[in-house]
Amino acid sequence: MAETRFAGRHAIVTGGAQGIGAAIARRLQAGGARVTVWDLDASPKVDVSSFSSIENALREAERVDILVNNAGIAGMNKPTVDYPVEEWERVLRINLTSQFLCCRAVAPRMVKAGYGRIVNIASIAGKEGNPNAVAYSASKAGVIALTKSLGKELAQTGVLVNCVTPAAAKTAIFAQMTESHIEYMRSKIPMGRFVEVDEIAALVCWLASEECSFSTAAVFDISGGRATY
Repeated sequence: MAETRFAGRHAIVTGGAQGIGAAIARRLQAGGARVTVWDLDASPKVDVSSFSSIENALREAERVDILVNNAGIAGMNKPTVDYPVEEWERVLRINLTSQFLCCRAVAPRMVKAGYGRIVNIASIAGKEGNPNAVAYSASKAGVIALTKSLGKELAQTGVLVNCVTPAAAKTAIFAQMTESHIEYMRSKIPMGRFVEVDEIAALVCWLASEECSFSTAAVFDISGGRATY
């Protein structure tokens, strides 16, 4: 029997052309949702770091019930004192500012409708701070704070805002990292393995569903035991 918990819902997944975002999009579709992918590798292309690009994309949407902010990059692996300023700004723009811009554009529509689920993809790095990944870690810490702020602001509107903090998953983003950094991340996970994209998608889809009804401004860990708070 086909799952129908998202029947009649429209979901937007940023960075949904591959990796974690694609797994989330597949699971939402399997549940009956109509899914729109916002990605530079999708058609039409949407640049989620550009507010005008987001507004243009929204003109095509009658309504938005679910927003999953997943788009992101790893950035360079370098010590903080050697980290290029331009790279810092690029990572923050794509990982954090994009989530702010998407929330800013979509949340008013959800509030007007009296219903919405926003799920932001953060990272365990946002809790702990990975060495030699200052921009990535800072951007994901910012996503956590953005989630808490917006979730509290919208708590009585019917719009819930939560984030997840995964450990690393084997996706194309690994190509942006050094082998030593990848091994560092694996060594920190008590389960001794990386998270699977479908495991992340399962948690995200619960947060995007009506079953999630009393959690907002919250951070949900999926790090194989790495997080200690």
